[in-house]
Amino acid sequence: MARERNILAKLEDRLRRLEDRADLHDLVAAYFLAVDDDEYETAALCFTEDVHFVASGFDGDSGRDAVIAFLRSARAGMGQTVHTPNYLQLDFVNDHEATGMLGAHLELGLGDKTYFGAVRYQDRYRRVNDRWQIARREMQAIHIAPWSEVENLLARLVADEL
Repeated sequence: MARERNILAKLEDRLRRLEDRADLHDLVAAYFLAVDDDEYETAALCFTEDVHFVASGFDGDSGRDAVIAFLRSARAGMGQTVHTPNYLQLDFVNDHEATGMLGAHLELGLGDKTYFGAVRYQDRYRRVNDRWQIARREMQAIHIAPWSEVENLLARLVADEL
């Protein structure tokens, strides 16, 4: 009987971890959709109250309201954007904390041009009131350029490093 309870507990733990993974993937998608559609109230729900956000060219800010203000400001000069997550590699610290490396591509309308880029987000997630939220996000732009320059962009980046 004890062995069966142990097996059942392990299965429940594994099922919970799979549900957590699905919830974190949904969180990533919800954030991107909210930002793309300028739905800042929805975007705010993706963050913990004490979130810390850092981005390429932005030293960072803490607190949900400050991060949403930064996103509003950054988006003010943009037209339509499309963020597309490519992968999310997760590592669970415990039942209420996880870290993730999120790779994504983005398309940005800036002025009369469309830009294409690749970014990585180093995230820390925290479960708050049984909902996963972003507690820390560090966005690193890998490359970004107008569509007309994308063809050789990565080759130029590698050549510049040599």
